[in-house]
Amino acid sequence: MKIFSHSFIVDSPIEKAWDFYTDLHHLQVITSKKLDLKITQSSSKKITLGQTASFSSKIITRITWNTKITFCQPYRYVDEMHNSLFKRWKHTHIFHKIDDSQTKIEDEIEFELQFGLIGRMFEWYALDSLKKIFAHRQQATIEALRNH
Repeated sequence: MKIFSHSFIVDSPIEKAWDFYTDLHHLQVITSKKLDLKITQSSSKKITLGQTASFSSKIITRITWNTKITFCQPYRYVDEMHNSLFKRWKHTHIFHKIDDSQTKIEDEIEFELQFGLIGRMFEWYALDSLKKIFAHRQQATIEALRNH
């Protein structure tokens, strides 16, 4: 199992950052257009404990996956995903109040690729892809919260 971590600071009060991130459609705002993310099903528009959603996106080829929110309390939530690429995917989102106008956003992803040894050989590719995806998400989040 591998762990990917990413964090950044936004010029936004924690309540505003939390409201933005717990609206499921924030994913379409912060995800690169080249990944062509589509929300195909959701039990709720807001991220809440037990919420389920299905997505499709272009990674190498178009893949679909399902997520479930397994923990959700103010300023922290966890989504767990199941698909054909990942044997395990647990994404923890944490929001820290720095002061009245700034928030630190942290992401931690624990993952394991399918296919045993072959999957482990491609972990470097998955980590590199996550770095690129989250660099884009950081800039898109900063911009979205500036205009939100």
